[in-house]
Amino acid sequence: MSRRDVVILGSTGSIGVQALDVIRRNPSSFRVVGLAAGGSDLELLCAQTLEFGVPHVAVGRIDALERLAGLLSATSAHVSGGHDAVADLAALPCDVVLNGMAGSAGLVPTLRALEAGSTLALANKESLIIGGPLVSAIARPGQIVPVDSEHSALAQCLRGGRAAEVRRLILTASGGPFRGRTRAELAEVTPAQALAHPTWSMGPLVTINSATLVNKGLELIEAHLLFGVPLERIDVVVHPQSVVHSMVEFIDGSTLAQASPPDMRLPIALGLAWPDRIADAAPGCDWSSGARWDFDPLDEDVFPAVRLARRAAAVGGTAPAVMNGADEVCVAAFLAGRLGFTGIVDTVSSVLEEHLSASRDTKGNEIRLSDVITADAWARERAEALTGQPKEGGSS
Repeated sequence: MSRRDVVILGSTGSIGVQALDVIRRNPSSFRVVGLAAGGSDLELLCAQTLEFGVPHVAVGRIDALERLAGLLSATSAHVSGGHDAVADLAALPCDVVLNGMAGSAGLVPTLRALEAGSTLALANKESLIIGGPLVSAIARPGQIVPVDSEHSALAQCLRGGRAAEVRRLILTASGGPFRGRTRAELAEVTPAQALAHPTWSMGPLVTINSATLVNKGLELIEAHLLFGVPLERIDVVVHPQSVVHSMVEFIDGSTLAQASPPDMRLPIALGLAWPDRIADAAPGCDWSSGARWDFDPLDEDVFPAVRLARRAAAVGGTAPAVMNGADEVCVAAFLAGRLGFTGIVDTVSSVLEEHLSASRDTKGNEIRLSDVITADAWARERAEALTGQPKEGGSS
């Protein structure tokens, strides 16, 4: 594999930090030509820029631009600020753009990276989910490489057969910290408890979404869009050990599973190097000692988020954008103490049903970027009203 130029969006987040660790240990394989971050940790962004000699740096918060420019004044790095600057960075000439941004803010950078012709290593599932038809319309076959561990696993397993031989995809879910609890017990969950994921270390939005299983619902939509498999042929099973990251069942009855200890550096390395593998990207399974792998059905009465995601995906159009936008607001309200844990999915469901009953989704899958932006804004406003959150504090 020749050396690849890489742009990392969300460099100070969990995905970005781990991606840079992969690159740090493989300097002959990758060169960082651009970094972008929201602006909450300018010291880390500055340290990353200096360590990797990055020529282009962008910060999402325009009010953080002056300070970042001061921190990097002794370097030759070109520094820019604002959402447009992050999108421009995604369009830099390079081999791979790793989109590790959080939430719907990643959509425009995803579109810009695809339009520029770069391979998109996609960790920002929201951009595909809310902009599905927009993304699919411009992505070349194989241009998007999934970085979510489940979808990376599916991509690896799908190498084992032709598309016509695939019977179904099986997404695994850890079940989060509240696996086995009743709905009544979930009503008392605190933010601190929900942020304590048993196997993965992630940002607060993804961690809460994993606890409610909204994240698994979004991953179901992502799998449908990435691999073109009908929704009714994508299942979810609970696997608390998080070692089998997903499976593919073929028409002859065989099932291929991808297994590795829960370490995001493996799917990140694959995303950066696809279709090649990076030696020792992460530790493998220890087969010298005993291990137990459990698989259980998902209790959709206690965790209805996956069922809700199926409904949004079946409608298509802007329905997934409404679900995602409402969820981001509800998670923020939960973390701020304005909404109970079970209220997250309940409120998202209410917003989605209002959207559908009002026949707002008249365009089906023929949507424009403006449609997505409008639907996202409406969903956030309705969720803000239902959770008592001030309007100016909602959109991200």
